[in-house]
This record gives sequence, structure tokens and C-alpha cells, in this order.
Amino acid sequence: MAAARRALRWALAAAAALAAALALDNGLARTPPMGWLHWERFLCGTDCAADPRRCVSERLFVEMADVMVAEGWRDAGYEFVCIDDCWMAPTRDERGRLQADPKRFPSGIRRLADYVHSKGLKLGIYSDVGNKTCAGFPGSYNHYDLDAQTFASWGVDLLKFDGCNSGTLELLAEGYRRMSLALNKTGRSIVYSCEWPFYLRPLQQPNYTEIKQYCNHWRNFFDVYDSWSSIKSILDWTAIHQDSIVKIAGPGGWNDPDMLVIGNFGLSWDQAVTQMAMWAIMAAPLFMSNDLRHISPEAKWLLQNKETIAINQDPLGKQGYQITKIYFLLGRTRTLSCGSGPCLAKPMPWQC
Repeated sequence: MAAARRALRWALAAAAALAAALALDNGLARTPPMGWLHWERFLCGTDCAADPRRCVSERLFVEMADVMVAEGWRDAGYEFVCIDDCWMAPTRDERGRLQADPKRFPSGIRRLADYVHSKGLKLGIYSDVGNKTCAGFPGSYNHYDLDAQTFASWGVDLLKFDGCNSGTLELLAEGYRRMSLALNKTGRSIVYSCEWPFYLRPLQQPNYTEIKQYCNHWRNFFDVYDSWSSIKSILDWTAIHQDSIVKIAGPGGWNDPDMLVIGNFGLSWDQAVTQMAMWAIMAAPLFMSNDLRHISPEAKWLLQNKETIAINQDPLGKQGYQITKIYFLLGRTRTLSCGSGPCLAKPMPWQC
């Protein structure tokens, strides 16, 4: 029995090493990235006169960075402040470069990045593989190298790269590959967040080995919404497809089930606990989308829970998987690092 356990440990360690060897070689995202992202809570709010506190603007990200430091979010591990769609001006500048909307981001992205960095945080930004973003702003098609250089010159630390308006599946794949190479050529450490498999899946089975060679984490399913039905649909999809996605996840490359919506309006306490627990077991990137300026003490406690974050950030990087489903109980397990080798965490049932 002891010999069998040792063999199992070595097999698990070898599988983890193989997954790491196939990962994007930029040295980043060795554990799932953590931070805050504006999209689910703030969407594409651009009318700063009518609703300044919900507007996608420089003010929003400065205030969120301030709160992340003052309220312990940075110290808990949430290090990225991420801008999603709708930050751009409607057109590129005279040199063909992307530019921030001058009214909503009067200081520009470079100054915003400097401010975020001064707080000990990192800045994420958004673009799209196609000629337009999902909200209709300028995309990166035919500008991959220029946009990567622009982001690097601004001091950006993460790029979320969407897949709208890409034309064909061939152009989609080519765009994701080219942006990955362009980011690496800049010499700046920029985490690369992709939606490549999500846009492939309706027509083609994703090649996850290839995707992990280009991306640090990737979306597989629809956007999350502030509702239990949305969370449950993501968990159900993940369980159905776990044989093809769990084995590829590991240091440097992660399956991304989308944002944490804890602290908003749509989840009960038990449902919020379930989302946090499941995202930890799935070794998912932890990107909150909520208003940290107005969050309940209970939601804050849950999102900053040290034990849950420790499971999520386990250095072995093995994604958990569903082992049983009986009526309203789910049994999931995850392999964690224990001393000199991996160990199996006991299955944990969570009421759904």
C-alpha cells in the first residue's frame, strides 16, 4: 500500500511537470491570478455626468485601487486592477495607436498605471482579436504588434483579449497566437488572458495543448452574471467537460470560469459560499467584479478567507474535479501539495 501511494504521488508530480512544460513560457501566472475586473458590475457605463460612480473612468479605477490597499484586498492576494471593454476612444490616434477616451481617462493609461503601481498593485487592460471589441470600440486586428508595444509602453501588466468580430476561426486562432508572440517580444511581463476556446467551441473542439502554449488563462463558457442560475450553469458545464479541461490546467495556464460576483445582489449567502469554494477547488483565476467601495462585511470576509485562498493558490496547481453527483450533493476533490509530494484532499460535498 505504501509503495502504491508513493507511485501515485510520483505519477501526479510527473503529470504536473508535463503540464507545466507545455505552458506559455513567460514565467507568469504560476498560481491562478487574483484581482478585480470591472465588467460584470459596471458593464459599459460611459455617461459620467449622469452616473459618475458607475462610469468606466479613471476615477473608478483609482478609487478601486485605493480601497484594495486600505481594506486588505492587496494583502489577501488580489493584485490586479483590470479595465475591461469601453475604455477606448472611438478611433485610434493619428499614429494608429489605441487611445483612452480623453474625457473619461484625462490622465491617460500610462499615468493610471503609474498610480496603480505606486499602490503595490498591477494594471490589466482589454482589447479584442477582431477589428472591433464586443462593445464596438477599435479592436486589435492587423495591429497586434503595435498594440502590444503600446500596452507595454503604458506599463500594463495583464491583457484580457476577447474574441468578438474575428471573422473566421483561422483568423481567430492566428490573432490569439500573434498577440501572444507580440506581448512576449515587448520584454515586459504581461499576463495573457484569452477567450479563444469559448469562441471555438460552437464549431470546433479546442486544442488545449496549443492554447496553453500561448495563453496564461482562458475562458471556456459564457459570461457569468449576478445570479445562481449563471453560477450553476458554469459548474454544470465544467463537470460535463472536465475530462478534456482539468488535465491541462496547471502553473502558467488555467481554465477561467469567469468572475466572482460575491458582494453584489444576486446570490444568497450559501450560493456565495459555494461560488468561492468551487472557484478555489477548480484552481480558477479569482477576479472579483463588485463594488469594493460598498461591500458587506460578510462578503469581504468570504472573499478574503485565507484558508480558501490558500487552496486556490496551492503551488502544485492541480485543478479539482467532480467525483460524484447525488441529488443535491456534489462531491469534488482536488490534489494539493503536502510537504515533499502531492496529497489528495478529502472530497468535500457542497450543497447546490
